[in-house]
Amino acid sequence: MESTRVDRWLWAVRLTKTRPDAAAACRGGHVRVNGKPAKPATTVVAGDEVRARVNDTTRILEVTRVIQKRVGAADAATCFIDRTPPPPPESAVPVARRERGAGRPTKRERRVLDRFRSGES
Repeated sequence: MESTRVDRWLWAVRLTKTRPDAAAACRGGHVRVNGKPAKPATTVVAGDEVRARVNDTTRILEVTRVIQKRVGAADAATCFIDRTPPPPPESAVPVARRERGAGRPTKRERRVLDRFRSGES
């Protein structure tokens, strides 16, 4: 097998849960093959670079093996090289947040929050 459709490959290597999801991502402009926007029927071959936006993360993959059928996760991981850069580090500054549904802050909690926001210790 030398080439396959990009939507089929994305589904086969488990980047999307279903093939229609992969096709919708292509139609929505979230998939690029070698820097060009890809339609679902765009062919991919070994050596191509595929950029796919999945779950608010852009994944950069190099195709090493072309498959058409969905395989196990261990086999799917051998079909591409992940060139996605690591995510930026989380901010070291703590953010004052309350648990969702915790209700209004008590007088004491409000004073602590006000002190935190003003920069006092």
